[in-house]
Amino acid sequence: MNSSSTPTARFVSTGTLPGPEEIRSLVEAAYENFREEAGGKLADYIPALAEADPSAFGICVANTRGHAFMVGEAAETFSIQSVSKPFVFALVCEALGAAEAATRLGVDATGLPFNSIMAMELRTDGTSNPLVNAGAIAATSLIPGFGADDRWHHVRQGLSRFAGRELACDEHVYESEAANNQRNAGLAHLLRGHGRLYCDPDEAVEVYTRQCALLVSARDLALMGATLAGGGVHPLTGEQVVSAATCQRVLAVMATAGLYERSGSWLYDVGLPGKSGVSGGILTIAPGKGAVATFSPPLDAAGNSVRGQLVMRFLSERLGLNLFISAPAAHL
Repeated sequence: MNSSSTPTARFVSTGTLPGPEEIRSLVEAAYENFREEAGGKLADYIPALAEADPSAFGICVANTRGHAFMVGEAAETFSIQSVSKPFVFALVCEALGAAEAATRLGVDATGLPFNSIMAMELRTDGTSNPLVNAGAIAATSLIPGFGADDRWHHVRQGLSRFAGRELACDEHVYESEAANNQRNAGLAHLLRGHGRLYCDPDEAVEVYTRQCALLVSARDLALMGATLAGGGVHPLTGEQVVSAATCQRVLAVMATAGLYERSGSWLYDVGLPGKSGVSGGILTIAPGKGAVATFSPPLDAAGNSVRGQLVMRFLSERLGLNLFISAPAAHL
C-alpha cells in the first residue's frame, strides 16, 4: 500500500442525533436562552457588514439524512465570509489530493489572528493553513481554472453543490470588501514572494473576495456541514460532492484552526470541528451525525459570533455531539 494513501476504514464511530422532538426542544431552548445576549459588535471594517441587524439570530440543526430543525432567522441570507474556507479547501483536496494540498498550503494552527502577516513570516516555508486569510487565498489560487472568471465559476459551482442549491454573490458586499481589501492584497503578494501563491495575486484576491460574498442561510450552512459530516454525500440531493477521505482532512483542520486564536478554547469547550465568519455565521460539525449552524452578527474580539459560541457550548453536550465525551467503561 502507498504510505500516503488513506486506508478504507472497517470501523467508524458515528452514532446518531437524539429524536426530532428532543432536538427541537433543545434548539428552541438555546434560542430563548441567548436571544437577549448583548455582547459583541458588528464587523465595521467592512462597511456593508456594519449595516447588519445586531438582533438577527437563527439556529439550524441538520442531520446526515436531511432533516433540519430551525428557529429564528435561520432562513435569512447573509454573506458566507470565512465559513467558505473549509469548502474551498475540500475542493482543492479533491483536485490535488489531500497530501499535496497540505504540502502547498500547510495545515498547522497559527495561534494568531485570521489576517496575521506575522503567521506567515514565522514559518520558514511560508505556509499557514487554509482557514486563515493567507492560506485561504492560496487555496483559492489552487482552484482549477484559466483566469478569474473560470476559477470563480468553479468555486461558486462547488459551494453550490455543497449547499444543494445555486448560490448567488451579494454584489453590495463584494464591492464593499473589494474597496477595503488592501490587507488581503498585501497577503497575496507576500505569498507570491514566498512561492506559496499559484496564480496571479490580484486574480486570487478577486476570486477569494467573491467567494466570501456568496449568500447563504444558517439552513444552507447546516446542510453544507452535514455533507462533510456524512462522508461527502449531500443529505438532500444524494450527490457525492467530495470523497469521505477529503471530509476527514477538512474536519481535522476545522478542529484545530476553525476559530483562529480561540480554536483551542473552542475545542476544549465544544469538542467539535467548527468555522466562523465575520458576518456572524458559525458552522459546527459532528462527524457521522450532522451539523449545527448559527447566525448572529455581533462578534467577539477574535471575529467569532458571540451568540453562536454560546449556543454551541449549550448544545454540544446536550445533543451528545462532543467528540471527547465518553462514559465510564463497564467492568464485569
